[in-house]
Amino acid sequence: MYGYRQPQHNTGEIFRQIFFSKTVLSRLILINTVVWLLVQIVNLFVWLFAVQQESAVLSFIGQYFALPASLPELASKPWTLFTYMFLHEGFLHLLFNLIMLYFGGIIFLEYLSQKKLLWTYILGGLTGALFFVAAYNIFPVFANVRGMAVALGASASVLAIIIAIATYVPDYTIHLFLLGRMKLKYLALIFIAIDLISITKGNAGGHIAHLGGAFWGFIYAYYLRKGSDFLKIPVDIRFKNPFLKWKWKKMDTTRPDSGRPMDDDEYSKRKVATQKEIDHILDKISKSGYDSLTKAEKDLLFKNSNKD
Repeated sequence: MYGYRQPQHNTGEIFRQIFFSKTVLSRLILINTVVWLLVQIVNLFVWLFAVQQESAVLSFIGQYFALPASLPELASKPWTLFTYMFLHEGFLHLLFNLIMLYFGGIIFLEYLSQKKLLWTYILGGLTGALFFVAAYNIFPVFANVRGMAVALGASASVLAIIIAIATYVPDYTIHLFLLGRMKLKYLALIFIAIDLISITKGNAGGHIAHLGGAFWGFIYAYYLRKGSDFLKIPVDIRFKNPFLKWKWKKMDTTRPDSGRPMDDDEYSKRKVATQKEIDHILDKISKSGYDSLTKAEKDLLFKNSNKD
């Protein structure tokens, strides 16, 4: 497989596509950008009016929305588990994350749905937050800086998306400037290796959060490849009740094992049930690809295609 090539557009069209298209990817990019702009505007007024700040490192907004490592402080600001993944204070930090989010998101949406992209971003960010807080409260090396450490930025969420799609389609090939062609699985391994090596070099909390996001992306995509989406809310009561076993043969329209021909009502009911399940399988293929089907789903699809 090779990287997706988009048709050429002028600058205005590209800008509208990135920031104002009606997609989850565009909305995530827009939210991160708007929050950054808001931080800059508030910083300007804080400077103009000489407002005294509690922190010499964080901005006025950052003090309330960045994720603290200290458990008592986190308990007083629990919303930061969510808000930190949309907060950037430096332009280069924002720019790098948005570039990675855009290109990673484009590949992600070639194979998986927008809803899965949103869940991967949010839960990847939350997992990164848990890794960050847990590390600073478990390992003694962080004891002296725990009260001052904070995390902010979309990096954990972005890495979750990249690792997820690299796990889902590991042999997808992209073209990198100066490096040439590279499969996603190798790029993912490089990102993880860089974060592991960099923990002792500075910004340990950030790199640990990245690894948390990568962990979630891998786990989620690993189960998606096996045909299991544990984030999908079931809509059929048969899948909710653990005491009801659902079998493919109940959806079959062939003659029963007894050899007795089915009457018209029984045949119609089974045919409608089978067609309903086939429609569900086709919808699943369109959203997640053929590889996401279970063996039973593939068998049913193959069996009914042969009837034609």
